[in-house]
Amino acid sequence: MKTKAVRLYGKEDMRLEEFELPEMKEDEILAKVVSDSICMSTYKSSHQGTDHKRVPNDIATHPTICGHEFAGEIVKVGAKWKDQFKPGDKFSIQPALNYAGGPVGILSAPGYSYQYIGGDATYVIIPNEVMETGSLLPYKGEGFYPASLSEPLSCVIGAMHACYHTTPGSYVHHMEIKENGKLALLAGVGPMGLAMINYVLHREDRHPSLFVVTDINQERLDRAASLYTVEYAKSRGIELHYVNTAIDNPVQLLRELSGGTGYDEVVVMAPVPAVVEQGDEILGNDGCLNFFSGPGRTDFKAPFNFYNVHYASTHVVGTSGGNTDDMKEALDLMGKGMDPAGLVTHIGGLNAVVETTLNLPNIPGGKKLVYTHIDMPLTAIADFGKVGKPVYDELDRICKAHSGLWNVEAEKYLLAHASEL
Repeated sequence: MKTKAVRLYGKEDMRLEEFELPEMKEDEILAKVVSDSICMSTYKSSHQGTDHKRVPNDIATHPTICGHEFAGEIVKVGAKWKDQFKPGDKFSIQPALNYAGGPVGILSAPGYSYQYIGGDATYVIIPNEVMETGSLLPYKGEGFYPASLSEPLSCVIGAMHACYHTTPGSYVHHMEIKENGKLALLAGVGPMGLAMINYVLHREDRHPSLFVVTDINQERLDRAASLYTVEYAKSRGIELHYVNTAIDNPVQLLRELSGGTGYDEVVVMAPVPAVVEQGDEILGNDGCLNFFSGPGRTDFKAPFNFYNVHYASTHVVGTSGGNTDDMKEALDLMGKGMDPAGLVTHIGGLNAVVETTLNLPNIPGGKKLVYTHIDMPLTAIADFGKVGKPVYDELDRICKAHSGLWNVEAEKYLLAHASEL
């Protein structure tokens, strides 16, 4: 079977090509990809090429398919897996396989490391190790885009689970955010920050009593506040504040909001030394700072108060991805109706992937979602009504009926009426 896919050949060398997939083996699965959301990690791999830890050294001759936040449906199942999967099943994939036998060993991941599987493709061969590691995950909810966004949502779920606290006189670490504690999310209204706000407000088992979200861009703060409202948070028992920290003394304001105690957890969503330092300064006793956003520089450093580490038990943890259980939790929440559409600001086809990925930091807004079987330039949802074509006009009408957000109805209409690739 032929597929169309965006493949990585080297640094900033991405190509949309059509080629023949190999014959599927008895321990593999043939699948149709429907949607993929473009991640900043793919931007990094596209610019780093073989310097990236998940990218093999031979991509110049054996290019890999890009994209790891994808969803689709199974087309054909090899004999080994016929008792677990069947044609027509919808799926998402946990890309962090932790499987030593992959192209780059334990760091191998679909979307970085494999020739025949990745999200920016029409059809893929899912290799045996994806199933062996339990990384092919069924999705029972409506549409496909929520399953695509389960991977980024799993990353923020993992961040919450990775926070920890201590008990004086004990060497046991208590994992998780504190129940009814105080949580601050710094630089927190980008795409991943929105995912974290969504999760914190909707998770079923644990909530902070105080949740403070900061940024220095008022427009983005206002959008976040319209998507995830103070009123809804209150109905969940959470006091939510959106704070613009582009002021003279943001630390003083943030500590005052905490009642002077500081915060049990501070999550830093931007690799900026000043933001890390601000997070350190607002930690309370036994406070955990989660450094979420991975820096591009290997020599990234920021000041940290080690007096408080010793006498106030403050500590730091770093997370950037989720594990398979985190993805299962994300899929379960979305199967029950939690909608991640607030993350998505742009829609496009497979033809838009190369330019979008290579220039991702320069494109404003949130997640860029692509549908791999259609031909469509990357288009902001807010601009649908400006294009002047019937398909876009109808998408504009549908999205406006859903508070300006992407939605299952719009997805179904797009897949039925957009130009095929």
